Amino acid sequence: MISLAATLRAKKDFASGAWYIELMQDTGNDAEAGSRRTRLLAFVALAVLAIIWGYGWVTMRIAVRYVDPFAFAAMRTFLGSVSLFAILLVLKRPLRPKALPLTVAFGVLQTGAFACLAAWAVKYAPAGKVSVLVYTMPFWLLLFAWVFLGERLRGLQWVAILLAVGGLVLIFRPWDAQGGAGGEALALGAGLCWAASAVIARLIHARHRVDLLSFTAWQMLLGSLPVVLIAGLATTRPPVWSGSFIGALLYQVLLSTALAYYLWVFILRVLPANIAGLGTLLTPVVGLAAAWLQLGERVGIWEGVGMLFIIAALALLTGRELFRRQRRGRADSIQSWSTGAGAEGLLAAFEETAQKSSEGS
Repeated sequence: MISLAATLRAKKDFASGAWYIELMQDTGNDAEAGSRRTRLLAFVALAVLAIIWGYGWVTMRIAVRYVDPFAFAAMRTFLGSVSLFAILLVLKRPLRPKALPLTVAFGVLQTGAFACLAAWAVKYAPAGKVSVLVYTMPFWLLLFAWVFLGERLRGLQWVAILLAVGGLVLIFRPWDAQGGAGGEALALGAGLCWAASAVIARLIHARHRVDLLSFTAWQMLLGSLPVVLIAGLATTRPPVWSGSFIGALLYQVLLSTALAYYLWVFILRVLPANIAGLGTLLTPVVGLAAAWLQLGERVGIWEGVGMLFIIAALALLTGRELFRRQRRGRADSIQSWSTGAGAEGLLAAFEETAQKSSEGS
């Protein structure tokens, strides 16, 4: 049972987004974090990370040309978890899982459902567009609290929501019957699963202290198992083991997973949370640019303006949280844009349900 003081403190942190950095930040005492050289390396690592994750959408688009999306999602998540466990062994980090039921729920949403929907999305929609649509996650979380819990949105949050909605309208073009929106809808579904997993991550943070790499490895392994099962039942054709497919798969496993999460741990040890958060917003921009350069993806004027609206809305939410927290003299969150004042009610509802369940048992 969570104490009243802990719950109130958790709700306050959730509203600002501080929960995510505390969940994901490594708690080790890194003596070298203050050196200029280390900070410079961390900035380089942040730029490399944005490139790795942004270009990952292109490699995913290439991979699904040679394999069914479910099969590819199963390969990249299961093998990715294996690579993370290998890093845990090398670094002698804790292997024992914590908060197993919540870790399973997080893994099913963040790894399983997200990976499947993302792989299906890039099969039917341009990779650059998918990378932007997946990052609508913050708006889903805000709207959850507004629609279902009556939590009020404030000021610039409304402006950001309207910008994002306007961007989606321009991308989906409901007035164009020939536009087609299957892949785009799947990308939005991936963002929805990401938002739901963010709530579960907050519950884990409120009740447990977890090691970043250990938690990530376990949630990825547990989340990949149902994907492997579905792929075994639903895959209709074997993968074509071409050089392009093997390269894309290795990129997803070794770079987008193993190297990327290792860099992420290093970045969170050294840089302030707000800087890390701004760096992650470069991912959809890199995805758009890479898809244009390598895949020759071109967007129409409506789609282009729509994606600019969504990126502007993300930047607006990020800037609002940075300004608000700087005025209060507090550290910012790596994903403060992913939550808002309305998310307080969402957390309260989840924690109230959890408390009633524990009392009933």
